[in-house]
Amino acid sequence: MGKTVLVGVLRSRSDLPILLKEKWYRIPLAHLPKRPFTHIAFYQPECFGAAGKRIEYFGRVAKRTVLLRAELLPAEAAHERAAEPYLKCSFRTIEKLERPIRNIIPRRVSFGYTDLRTLRAAGDILELYHVPPTEQLIEAELRRLEIPFVSQYRLSAPSRSLEGREGRGVRQYRLDLAIFCRRGNVAIECDNRKAHSGKAQREKDREKDAALEKLGWRVVRLTESDIVDDLPSCIARIKKAIRSQGGVSP
Repeated sequence: MGKTVLVGVLRSRSDLPILLKEKWYRIPLAHLPKRPFTHIAFYQPECFGAAGKRIEYFGRVAKRTVLLRAELLPAEAAHERAAEPYLKCSFRTIEKLERPIRNIIPRRVSFGYTDLRTLRAAGDILELYHVPPTEQLIEAELRRLEIPFVSQYRLSAPSRSLEGREGRGVRQYRLDLAIFCRRGNVAIECDNRKAHSGKAQREKDREKDAALEKLGWRVVRLTESDIVDDLPSCIARIKKAIRSQGGVSP
């Protein structure tokens, strides 16, 4: 079965009533995916509050029309992109999944493709994109070895790309896993193939690593193939990093 289901994002909470009542969704032509699609599944981001970080609805595209944003949303005629062209995708019906597809380990969601069978069966975003649960594999092994860690740890660090800007060049970073040690800390980053293959993302990863190292962190970056194909070697790298930082903090 081909991947003809486009995963799109509802950018604001006001987009959901438009989808459910008026049954249409917009995509800027400048960002329109090149691959064809027959259906769209709609991701609700964090701005949806308790109903966020999930996919609940999808629909088969019945009609496609190119219109200016101001024609689609006349109440927002002063919007900075009001004169830009958008693809309006109209639907006869909007279907609700039997269970929502959740973004359990928060992943950045943008345009992506899946198939109807997977859409109906998936329980989380990783399953939807057939991405191996790399972080869970590492977490399970750390628990087995009784190595304490914190998942999705957040911290602030100086950012080279934000120098001279408002906020004094400080960026918020989220670490996949953090291990706190006596002489410093260890950051473990699990890089899946889909999210970390692009040139722009690799540059962001390098900047993040440099910012963490300036703060005394030791960064262990593990690829999807490393974790899936050679988990013992990944754990050995983590143990070596912990020893270099004086061992796990009591």
